Amino acid sequence: MEGTLFGLASFSHIENINEEKQRASATHNRQVRIRANALNPLDIAKIHFHDLPTPEFDSPEPDFNSLSKFPVHLQPSWDACMLLREPIASFFRDISSKSRRVVVVHDSLMSYNVQDVSSFPNVESYVFNCISVFTLYCLICITKGMSIQLEEELLKKLPSLQGIVTDEIREFGASQKPYMEIRSGDIHNTSKVIEGKFLDLLAQVTSEQKKKQWAIGPILPTKLDHISKKNNICLDWLNKQPPRSVLYISFGRTTSFSYREIKELAMGLEQSKQKFIWVLRDADRGDIFTGEARKVELPEGFEERVKEIGLVVRDWAPQPEILAHSSRGGFMSHCGWNSCIESITMGVPIAAWPMHSDQPKNGLLVTEILKIGMLVREWRKREELVTASTIENVVRKLMASEEGDVIRKRAEELGEAVRRSTEKGGASRKELDSFIAHITR
Repeated sequence: MEGTLFGLASFSHIENINEEKQRASATHNRQVRIRANALNPLDIAKIHFHDLPTPEFDSPEPDFNSLSKFPVHLQPSWDACMLLREPIASFFRDISSKSRRVVVVHDSLMSYNVQDVSSFPNVESYVFNCISVFTLYCLICITKGMSIQLEEELLKKLPSLQGIVTDEIREFGASQKPYMEIRSGDIHNTSKVIEGKFLDLLAQVTSEQKKKQWAIGPILPTKLDHISKKNNICLDWLNKQPPRSVLYISFGRTTSFSYREIKELAMGLEQSKQKFIWVLRDADRGDIFTGEARKVELPEGFEERVKEIGLVVRDWAPQPEILAHSSRGGFMSHCGWNSCIESITMGVPIAAWPMHSDQPKNGLLVTEILKIGMLVREWRKREELVTASTIENVVRKLMASEEGDVIRKRAEELGEAVRRSTEKGGASRKELDSFIAHITR
């Protein structure tokens, strides 16, 4: 049997890989190789990367000053991805002639490109859902005009869809729907321990599709045995800090801040007097190997003043390893699902600051349903400047208050339960075993 994975040209859509083959453009395969967080290098060596011919595309820098944080600058790379149907079909023809069965795992936004699986009797496909099941359930209910099964107070807090994506990406997603029926089932990067209720609700609202579903997450190693062998400035700095004392700050690969926003965040961190690691970098371009990154200027003297309590990192940071470290005590995050699932798995509470897409609903899941975090800013205030005093207050509350301690304890208990679910006899391990048994039948 051959296994292959196709992801949209956005790193959050192709990051969680532990498959036999990874199919993408040469640019994005190269990106995966150098940024494969948490995976043991020996495991990465077992993955065969196949470069697909992708047309050249523009790779503009992000708009740092836009009130909307949606990464519109990535649209050219997404448009280029939609020209991959033929090379993917060619690959199917080649590999299907040599294998008893070919199993294709793909991003839902690649459904158009993989539609030719239906032309080969020994090829079957499965969608890898890279957003939370809670968000997926809400979106399906809204699309179908069905009521969302939540308590009244939670429904009042449910973030609107306004401002989460552009019209272009909404149309892009809608264009994939006609090809979704081809799939044989769905894989979710979550655990019944985290989203059991919403997995059941999702099954109810999609019952007419008659598609098998497996919740096999978290799709990342829960025991990072190779950490101690890594030589990294972040991990070296964390080794010198007390347990649960450091706030990790990162807003993912698709978020950029204006100079004013960066200044307010810097002042808020300094005024909080809490220890921190701040990954300060702009959103990725469509091709991360082109163009020069902006040199972000911090307030004069900032790094010198905070050198005893803080570390500013302007390069790639090993996020899973940081979150797994005993010194981390919290995570200020944009609430992309990869970041959420990593933080939940490692038992780290979240200061939720959603920026776009699925993130606002992930923020609600984290703060109001799982109760393992607190909001930095409400979604309805997304275009307002988050002030230094607001950031200072949230950081202090999460890192140095009784309320923060309660949230941290709850996060640690959930993390322990999630990690147990991946062990033999656990819920996620059973789901993974079931999926493997199904595709190797």
